[in-house]
Amino acid sequence: MVLSIAEITVELREILLKDRPQALYDISKKGTVPVLQTEEQIIDESMDIIYWALKKSNKYEDYFQSPLSQEKIIFNNDSKFKIWLDRYKYNNRFEKYSIEECKLKSDRILSDYEKKLTINEYLINNSIQVTDIAIFPFIRQFANVNIEYFSITYPNINRWLQNLINSNLFKSVMKKYSQWKISDTANIVIF
Repeated sequence: MVLSIAEITVELREILLKDRPQALYDISKKGTVPVLQTEEQIIDESMDIIYWALKKSNKYEDYFQSPLSQEKIIFNNDSKFKIWLDRYKYNNRFEKYSIEECKLKSDRILSDYEKKLTINEYLINNSIQVTDIAIFPFIRQFANVNIEYFSITYPNINRWLQNLINSNLFKSVMKKYSQWKISDTANIVIF
């Protein structure tokens, strides 16, 4: 989404995580996605790609208002919420934790988001910010485990989520792309 906001042109290589090409490992030993290779550097962390794109486009200040608040939310999402999201989403792999315990632990973070969204349309203010873009995919995954539970328990987050899912920005970047093969011609995308 940020690449679209920043109007960055990229060569897109859609891969399947269960069928990672060697070319991915050639540019990033971690073999995780996303990876952005520029002429100057390789960036293999989502937040670093977000910051790079916004700075490159001079839109950093527009989307990173209240930086300390944004960094705190992103940190809590990455260090706390993601752990419980995985345990909730893949509960059969984490038999030590019940679904109810995973919900309870997740609620500690989600209830804070729910409160924030009673005040503003987005998590920081009334315009989309880095935080919204950064945590949106994880909230979407959580919601998709049990949509009915999520929409009843977190109506404000659900409204926020639906607004993002139905936004022109999201729809424009969430097109289906064919799996990249080394023999493919470049798939240049201007979001």
